[in-house]
Amino acid sequence: MKDKICIFAGTTEGRQLASLLKDAANLVVCVATDYGEVLLDGIEGISVHTGRMDEAEIVRFFAEQQFARVIDVTHPYAALVTQNIAAAAKAAGIPVLRILRESDRAGSNAVYVETAAAARDYLQNKEGNILLTTGAKELASYMGLDMERVWARVLPLISSLEACEAAGISAAHILAAQGPFSFEMNLAQIQAIGAKFIVTKASGKNGGFKEKIEAADAAGAVPVIVGAPPQTEGLTFDEAVAQLEKIYPIRKRKIVIVGVGPGSENYLTPQAKRALSLCDAVLGAKPVLDTLSLSKPCCAAYQPEKVCAFLKSHVSVRRVAIVMRGDTGFFSGTKKLLEELKDEDVTVLPGIASPVLLAAKLGVSWHDAAFLSLHGRRANLVRTVARNEKTFVLAGGEHTPARMLQKLCAYGLGDCFCSVGERLSYPDEKISCGTAEDLKKGQYDSLSVVYIENGRPETGVSFGISDEKFVRGGVPMTKAEVRAVSMAKLAPDKESVVWDVGAGTGSISVECALAACDGAVYAVEKNPAGIALLKQNAVRFRTDNLHIIEGTAPAVLCDLPAPTHVFIGGSGGELHEILALVFEKNPAAVVVINAITLETQAEVLSCAKTFASAALEAVSVSVARAQPMGRYHLSTAQNPVWIYTLRGGKADG
Repeated sequence: MKDKICIFAGTTEGRQLASLLKDAANLVVCVATDYGEVLLDGIEGISVHTGRMDEAEIVRFFAEQQFARVIDVTHPYAALVTQNIAAAAKAAGIPVLRILRESDRAGSNAVYVETAAAARDYLQNKEGNILLTTGAKELASYMGLDMERVWARVLPLISSLEACEAAGISAAHILAAQGPFSFEMNLAQIQAIGAKFIVTKASGKNGGFKEKIEAADAAGAVPVIVGAPPQTEGLTFDEAVAQLEKIYPIRKRKIVIVGVGPGSENYLTPQAKRALSLCDAVLGAKPVLDTLSLSKPCCAAYQPEKVCAFLKSHVSVRRVAIVMRGDTGFFSGTKKLLEELKDEDVTVLPGIASPVLLAAKLGVSWHDAAFLSLHGRRANLVRTVARNEKTFVLAGGEHTPARMLQKLCAYGLGDCFCSVGERLSYPDEKISCGTAEDLKKGQYDSLSVVYIENGRPETGVSFGISDEKFVRGGVPMTKAEVRAVSMAKLAPDKESVVWDVGAGTGSISVECALAACDGAVYAVEKNPAGIALLKQNAVRFRTDNLHIIEGTAPAVLCDLPAPTHVFIGGSGGELHEILALVFEKNPAAVVVINAITLETQAEVLSCAKTFASAALEAVSVSVARAQPMGRYHLSTAQNPVWIYTLRGGKADG
């Protein structure tokens, strides 16, 4: 049988607690007024007792109902009620739990007074308009002030309007509305009436105290705070819920990760709107929260560690919405969040991604397009555009649309047709169309999506690109046939980090960069002529992920990221030192070494003994090419090359 619990409500926390416990116990919720009863509407399965009770009446009530527990969640200013509840519970032998509101600290210019009458006396000789937010019951205490400079914010009830009239406050000076009030709403009201003073109670977090004080500070108004009543023993709401969870099967927390679309609330799905309306708190990045009109408590947290910290410190918040810009499955932090929240009850609601919106506005399909995000991410823009007919790119940070378009032009893709969608879904949205060359000097909003059409996308890539396709000079180059075998042994994947030591013209670097399209290649070369050829070939083959490092190995390798794959075409007699650094950075690295001279071969074999944990494989490649001679073709032998592969034995750590 479920325990019978009495909750004395009167605050937002009272409703929250009733909602949490309604399935775990038989609840009787006591409220003083009809308005308090209205606040409980929608909570099924509870009994509501309406009306004020003195101590004797509470004693009789407890005797009739036989409660197992009493919870006092009355307003912090209902001190007498709290005393009566405690006394009656003690007489009936019923355990009572008092829940206190958290108090918030006011600004340095705040004035504290003990009573409403003291607030009136303080304001009597001060100049400037006054905003009263202490409720209709206190209005009589302010009689005697010049009511032409007083505005009262009260609940939209007939009794409130009657209290305003009795206090001499004109209809034009009544702000009838129900909270909670955000910082922005408070600030707007203070500025609208030109208030120099705002009178409030220290009503805690759920009473909107913090938002009032921050708004007063922002407007340059003085907060006049009617001091909180003496503190009694009790727990904060979160502490109380944590304690009750150990006794009762409180409703499990529900978390909804909401894709809010491109920005405008007009693109919120009905499911997203419902989730935001039902939640107790909303988390997300501040720029995303700022785009939404929310009347719920908000917290600027979207990183998994900050979200988990919020949930841990706010156990009473049982319905949480975490908002994500765009769609939850499109370059979103949702994936990491789901990993951290695997033990929670999580629902994911998709949103409309901005590239999808841009595609609709342009009248193009997106199922056959490539997608990239440069918003806080690393991606190979040039290679993606070069290999695809359609590409959508999210701009962000230093990767502005203009810089993207300029990079395309630098790599020979200036004739691609582009569309830049700025601030999509907002009233001031703008779409600019033209070639990359036409648009590259434009000024664009950071909140942009770029659609790129390449009429001549490249086809598949294979190892052993023809030597004639490279820009060549007097610098040595690994020939196509040997290069094909070397690449097969190296076998980089699309996310590999490759070092090409002694890169020469860059034939290996280019092929690695084409293979590791989402990775990075570092071409190390000390010869200035080789550096020049590397730069030309990087542009020719549109390998934006090829980074040229000028200098001598191993010195210039120290600051490079740990490699997954290393090709060594020339070591300058420093092979042992280079390998030592490679395996220090990544014990599992794959290293391919090309050796022509006997001395280099001997050096490799010596190093293989030193790095015994790396398995050695050796292949000799002899290539002969046919050369025309009159009516015949003769075989011309190339230098035989030994291709050594060292495979590291274990991953780092």
